[in-house]
Amino acid sequence: MLVISLINAYYQLLSTSLTGYAQMKYFKGSFVFTFICLGLAAVLGYNMTGTLSGTLSTVFICAILGVLEVSLSFDNAVVNATVLRDMSPLWQRRFLTWGILIAVFGMRLLFPLIIVGIAAHLNPISALKLAIEQPSQYAQILSGAHIGIMGFGGSFLGLVGLKFFFNAEKDVHWVAYIEQFLTKFSRVQSIEVVVVLLSLLGVAKFIPNEEALTFITAGIFGIIVFVLVEALGVLLEKENTTTTVAKAGLGTFIYLEILDASFSFDGVIGAFALSNNLFIIVLGLSIGAMFVRSLTIMLVQLNTLTKYRYLEHGAFWAILALSGLMFASVCKEIPEVVTGLIGAAFIILALLTSIRWNKLNPDKTK
Repeated sequence: MLVISLINAYYQLLSTSLTGYAQMKYFKGSFVFTFICLGLAAVLGYNMTGTLSGTLSTVFICAILGVLEVSLSFDNAVVNATVLRDMSPLWQRRFLTWGILIAVFGMRLLFPLIIVGIAAHLNPISALKLAIEQPSQYAQILSGAHIGIMGFGGSFLGLVGLKFFFNAEKDVHWVAYIEQFLTKFSRVQSIEVVVVLLSLLGVAKFIPNEEALTFITAGIFGIIVFVLVEALGVLLEKENTTTTVAKAGLGTFIYLEILDASFSFDGVIGAFALSNNLFIIVLGLSIGAMFVRSLTIMLVQLNTLTKYRYLEHGAFWAILALSGLMFASVCKEIPEVVTGLIGAAFIILALLTSIRWNKLNPDKTK
């Protein structure tokens, strides 16, 4: 039922004043990119197996990875849209072009190699050889880095979500009682950092000391990266030069890429459940990443977040849920599907609530 609701919610987002054909223009590049990736997967599958069935199996796995990435990254697209809507059209296009290159080669290819290299004390070339020649061992090493990855990603996403709710200027509340209560603490300087640090220490008590040190250290680095990106954005916006706008766009772009990467941590690791081949995983997840970016652009240009007033709130609640699940996963394994469906549930509830509000307040609906 939740999957059906997600499909209906997606349809509601697409059902704006534009025609279906006009809406599909946002996904033309994604479909072209998909065909290219599936073609490469077919070539890869034939080279590995030399059979038609092996080729089709490789293409199928690649397609499934793409579908899963899209379906489980619905909240990612909404959150991206909240950041991207304040960027110029030029930087929006760069998010779709430069951003996808970073997502494909940076997050889906280089990042796992760097993690494996650090964990196994290998240089990137040796890590790549390991991925090609011994994919099972490569996957095992990457999965072994789970605690550190969850510490970093959970901290960064936790700060993103808490910053949205610890905001005194926030005058629209979805879960009114809780959100109004949180705004009362907005005057406390860096309250979100305090909450995340306490959460790190709390979770660390339930895992062995050596793993706890890794978890806390990674979490602190997540906090540091968040603070540095925030500071960079402020500095670039305040700089009084003719290139201020471009530099501010660059700061937001960097923030958006790190945010996008944090969302995809668990997806990169979870993909090994379907395949141990690094290149199949890269191709499949890249298809999903491209569609998520196209969906983000569509949400921005169709002004969807304004039309559905609680949709943004649902996305940030989904972020907090994902952050909490990342922390919890260091104590107990949590399937990726569960994290994706919980995020989707928040989006669906926020969308339905927004539709209901629009019906009850037609005079206030733009």
